[in-house]
Amino acid sequence: MRPFTLNYIRPASHPTAVPPYRFDDSLQLNVLPDGRPAVSDPELLLAVGTTASTAGSKTHFDD
Repeated sequence: MRPFTLNYIRPASHPTAVPPYRFDDSLQLNVLPDGRPAVSDPELLLAVGTTASTAGSKTHFDD
């Protein structure tokens, strides 16, 4: 017998795009290639929705 919820599970997929920011350990936030905080770029925020970091906690947000 197959559990009901298994009918709706989707396999985990890995993102195909690389975000245009990286996590800076010393600043503890996501930064753009030019060193500015990622949250300072409104076009980036509109495109990706958030710059959530997974450093230490899944609920940590830089914006």
